[in-house]
Amino acid sequence: MPELPEVETVRAGLVPVMQGQVIQAATVNRPDLRFPLPARMAARLTGARVLGLRRRSKYILADLSSGETLLIHLGMSGRMLVSGVTQGNFHHAHPLPEKHDHVILDMEGGARVTFNDARRFGAMDLFATASADAHRLLRDIGPEPLGNGFNQDYLGTRLAGRAMPIKAGLLDQRIIAGLGNIYVSEALFRARIDPRRAGGSLTAPELALLVQVIRDVLSEAIAAGGSSLKDFRRADGELGYFQHSFRAYGHEGAPCATPGCAGQITRIVQSGRSTFFCPQCQG
Repeated sequence: MPELPEVETVRAGLVPVMQGQVIQAATVNRPDLRFPLPARMAARLTGARVLGLRRRSKYILADLSSGETLLIHLGMSGRMLVSGVTQGNFHHAHPLPEKHDHVILDMEGGARVTFNDARRFGAMDLFATASADAHRLLRDIGPEPLGNGFNQDYLGTRLAGRAMPIKAGLLDQRIIAGLGNIYVSEALFRARIDPRRAGGSLTAPELALLVQVIRDVLSEAIAAGGSSLKDFRRADGELGYFQHSFRAYGHEGAPCATPGCAGQITRIVQSGRSTFFCPQCQG
């Protein structure tokens, strides 16, 4: 599933063709994705101007002139594809309709934004912008890891006395927004923290380092356009390339990349998810 850097990359790719533009026509080709789609979704979107595009955790939020917000979740295989625009020397013409093109937005500038989702694990919803913070998918999410609300004191408070492994704590969206399996593994590796350690056992210096490393990893991944594993594509159809910078994730059996460490990357399973780490320098 796309994590924060991938969703942020998609959001940024949609800004030039959606933000400030009117949705001239919306087409909804099925009644549901992971959840039922909103009633009269096409009619409610058509004619609305996109005032802004923002991200909350792994959700893209398009605030509309109608007073509503369109929530988009990519799920496992969802893609937001842009066509009808010129980028550099290339014109991306509208492609022929595909089987899994579920929602199509034709913008006033001639661009088309298509939500394609083969597995239909994605989601869309429409709700009053003023009540966004109370939405069932958003209300319990923790602070953004790149925002001021995420810091050493906050993380220490949330983990204090907790016996859960630090890996599980960082994946808990109620504690921190947007992190997933890839970036948690990478951050813990860079911070040299054993993913099996109890979250409440981290010292103040370890917490300070972990917060900074999480910020660094996410910022580097966003700059690289995210990580393309399996289905992820940017809005322009291109691949992200942060996967080439992985130091732990997916490197089972490889020599540890930490200078001076003679260990090798090991894979274990925690709560049904693969964890990659070096038992020698993270032990």
